[in-house]
Amino acid sequence: MKQKISNEEYNEYVEQITPTYSVWKNCFNAFWVGGLICVIGECIFAFFKSTLGLPEDDAASYESMILVLTSVILTGFNAYGHIARLGGAGALVPITGFANSVAAPAIEYQKEGQVFGIGVKIFTIAGPVILYGIFTSWVLGLIYYLGGLFGWW
Repeated sequence: MKQKISNEEYNEYVEQITPTYSVWKNCFNAFWVGGLICVIGECIFAFFKSTLGLPEDDAASYESMILVLTSVILTGFNAYGHIARLGGAGALVPITGFANSVAAPAIEYQKEGQVFGIGVKIFTIAGPVILYGIFTSWVLGLIYYLGGLFGWW
């Protein structure tokens, strides 16, 4: 026999099990974690530019590659998830978060093989971002082209 509960009892139960979050604490953590990632990136950039004397474009490319590689390695050792839980959007917004979103499904589904595991699941999280980014840039490029064609700007 099913037990029926009243709306008040259900609402009380939901209130008990729903986790509470501090918006200010989450904002602070996102700020310092994201800031730390960016400071590390700036240090890498400064090293390549000043110490090694690379041009800005090359230094920025090497900086991005090192941040992505570091993120993938930390994802492989299951450490980036802890950083993301602590820093929230601060850890997920920089390029390191994007690298994590591509690497995590690939690592998780590697047991299913190269094609049906990694190949199918690698872009489950990052795929929509890539798809809509490319589509939006195509639409904006078309608008820009038509604007130039018709003398709108």
